[in-house]
Amino acid sequence: MKPNDHLPSRREFVGTLTASAATLLAGITTTSFASPANPMLVNEAEEWLKKIKGKHRIIYDAPEPHEGFPIIWSWAYYQTNNQTGSPDTDLTAMVVLRHNGIPIAMEDRLWAKYKFGEVFKINDKNTKAPAVRNVFYEPQGADFPLPVIDGVKKMQDRGALFCVCDLALTVYSGMVAQNMKLKPEDVKKDWVSGILPGVQIVPSGVWAVGRAQENGCGYCYAGG
Repeated sequence: MKPNDHLPSRREFVGTLTASAATLLAGITTTSFASPANPMLVNEAEEWLKKIKGKHRIIYDAPEPHEGFPIIWSWAYYQTNNQTGSPDTDLTAMVVLRHNGIPIAMEDRLWAKYKFGEVFKINDKNTKAPAVRNVFYEPQGADFPLPVIDGVKKMQDRGALFCVCDLALTVYSGMVAQNMKLKPEDVKKDWVSGILPGVQIVPSGVWAVGRAQENGCGYCYAGG
């Protein structure tokens, strides 16, 4: 027997996740959607939206990591607005991390523990292997195409806003929990505890996309 023969193949793993997703979505449809959303989460998200400021506002809709382009384009938005006379204080770029984009919102510990690089097909460009750290938060080496481009942390310092879809956190944590034979509620709790500082959990990504546009943000699809 080869050393990794006991592990499921990539195709088997993806198949398991797909089947798990169908089961979990059925459960969400019949239970979670039948009751109101967590009022504390909704209130926090509504309050967070008040941070949108300035004359120039844009939302990057990020259902995929897309090699970091939701962050790269946010940097480009600030950079070129600065070059055309608008300071950071008059700008807001808001990035909505939903669907496969959610690992961008989570700390290194979770990337290593739950093998996000494998699950979400994100490679570390420095090691050429599935990433075991958040390559988008504080990019290193070859993570981004140019070293001058800021990651999530520095973009937050400039006023950019990042939020993550609670619905996707629920579904994907449940899928991963089932594959790892863990309790979905425990994995979801762990993921929520590892959300990066300043990243807001919102009821759903599409909820945030709609609210951002209601608050004057132009729309840009950043999913690839």
